[in-house]
Amino acid sequence: MTKEIICTVCPTGCTIHVEGENGNITKIEGFSCPRGKVYAENEFTAPVRILTSTAKIKNAKTPLVAVRSKTPVPKEKLFDCMVEIRKLELTPPVNRGDVLIKNICDTGVDIIASGEVK
Repeated sequence: MTKEIICTVCPTGCTIHVEGENGNITKIEGFSCPRGKVYAENEFTAPVRILTSTAKIKNAKTPLVAVRSKTPVPKEKLFDCMVEIRKLELTPPVNRGDVLIKNICDTGVDIIASGEVK
């Protein structure tokens, strides 16, 4: 399998070509720095993303509060995590950094408030 990856580590945006099978990389080219190579290797074998969303707030002037994952979530778990976030119904106060869901979908990642409602 061959995958073309645009690196997002720095503004250069290198186009990196990675070849491999079953998570084993056999060839990687097109990166201009060691960080780009690591990024492409990770993106090929186990892609992750920071998850950002909103959660419902009851009894507040604003109906939603911004939330995010504390660390990146495996890409294949994003939709499962969104289902769990959609179930949240918070009550004020919600402070920036509050842990709202611990270990969401058994990923080892917490969902935290990135906004606040007093």
